[in-house]
Amino acid sequence: MTSVFVTRPLRDLIDADLDLNDVAGEDGLLFVRDGAGFAGIGETMRVPLAKASAYLATTTCDSSVDHLGTRGMAFGWHPFDGQGGQAIVPAVIVGKAAGFQPWVTFEKHREAETVALLMQRQKGIERDPTVSSASTTYRVRPGVEVATYLRAVETVRDAVRRGEIAKAVIARDVVVESSGPISVHTLLKRLKASFGSSYRYSIDGLVGASPELLVERRDDVVGSLPLAGTCPRTGNPVQDAELANQLRASAKNQLEHRVVIDMVHDALLPWCSYLDWQPEPEVIAVANVQHLGTRIEGRLSQPLPDVIELVNALSPTPALGGHPREAALRLIAATEGLDRGRYGGAVGWCDAHGNGTWAVTIRCAELSTDRRTARLFAGGGIVADSEPLSELAETQAKFQAMLAAIVRP
Repeated sequence: MTSVFVTRPLRDLIDADLDLNDVAGEDGLLFVRDGAGFAGIGETMRVPLAKASAYLATTTCDSSVDHLGTRGMAFGWHPFDGQGGQAIVPAVIVGKAAGFQPWVTFEKHREAETVALLMQRQKGIERDPTVSSASTTYRVRPGVEVATYLRAVETVRDAVRRGEIAKAVIARDVVVESSGPISVHTLLKRLKASFGSSYRYSIDGLVGASPELLVERRDDVVGSLPLAGTCPRTGNPVQDAELANQLRASAKNQLEHRVVIDMVHDALLPWCSYLDWQPEPEVIAVANVQHLGTRIEGRLSQPLPDVIELVNALSPTPALGGHPREAALRLIAATEGLDRGRYGGAVGWCDAHGNGTWAVTIRCAELSTDRRTARLFAGGGIVADSEPLSELAETQAKFQAMLAAIVRP
């Protein structure tokens, strides 16, 4: 049976400027950056990611708003190994974009139910009364042991030095155990405060704030912002500027970054009539670390590829896998001792026309069903000059984004 939706300005249903984090709440869906994006409530349909656009094409939507995503969209995730990705079409979607009034998409003939849901989200009465509070206690323990991680870094570094691969990413995880349920809504609010310019997401217990754009397709325009090469931030502007200069001058970080740029460029080029990129990487600063980043943009040729095709082609990038891809992935599987699951894959949205925005799934936490356990991940690219203890320190810096958001009183 065909699903029929309606899209209207939000003000036509409720006299409130809803925060997308409030719409997502404890159990909804979210993908947003700098206040623009989508939040979803409920579930109309769940399909394999590869079938998302085809399913959306079977739906109809009467939309009085002319913007990408207003005629039906799905939230989705693509795992690190590329197997078993899923897409979710919510029953209610609230969207925001610069220069547009917020809008809401809902199932036809369910306007009254939609208004009631939105009013609940506005008042916050849907939130679980048992969410974490100042009295909640936490225990942080390693997933993969630090010694295992250090050995894996050494093994990969030596393989690079022997010329077997150019780069591989080694990751590790930590587990946060909470005495009470972790509030997803509170976590999203904290990530908004510290990482508003990152892609913040919440889907099926996967919550995070990624600074890295894997790929975006808007009609025939395609873009990507690969990140590779990292240094910490101290909060002191003078020290951070010096660290950024050291990052730019680092041969190790520049090499790691170049491998990623070349792969993204080569993967996108067959679909493009032209593809351009910054001649030199810029430094992308988030709350706790700084990265080398290079913006890539091009125009797609006909027939236009679906954004999910581009996600499949690019993921995992060398920023999370390595190069050459297959050799690096085999080495990761043999040494890392970690089931990455959705970490290192991609998360985002798509529509029936093949448009969408997908971020690399980093700076994330996988929450257990009872929300009393969170599994956090961090990794770094290993090249010939990598030193295990320096790589360990880099993962510790990367963990801070989610750790601080979860355990903050």
